[in-house]
Amino acid sequence: MPTARSTSLTIGKLAQAAGVGVETIRYYQQRGLLPVPEARGAYRYYPVALGQRIRFIKRAQELGFSLGEVAELLSLEDGLDRPSIRQIASQRLEEIRTRLADLQRMQQALSHLIDSCEHTGKELPCPIIETLAADVH
Repeated sequence: MPTARSTSLTIGKLAQAAGVGVETIRYYQQRGLLPVPEARGAYRYYPVALGQRIRFIKRAQELGFSLGEVAELLSLEDGLDRPSIRQIASQRLEEIRTRLADLQRMQQALSHLIDSCEHTGKELPCPIIETLAADVH
């Protein structure tokens, strides 16, 4: 029969099992994403299953979800409220598309500046420096 200690981990062991640092677990606790178990003696013991929750949080962050959005997703973790889940994911996707468009504009601008710098006569300053130093209002 498993004991409480065989089905639970100290914070260090939980962090190791989940592939994060102890400070990450504490931060998630401060943000309300993970519970803070009662101390038993000198230690707090965490359910082994929290490792899966931590991996969920990390994967969601890798997809660009904020911790606030992760909290919303965790509140829907039974997966039954599909409209709410889709709405959160759709909002994230739209933000990613906007960022991609911004990055593409930045890429084009830098590409143009690099090309201009290469083809500007040596007697003139490089347009990259000139553009970055310009007073834009």
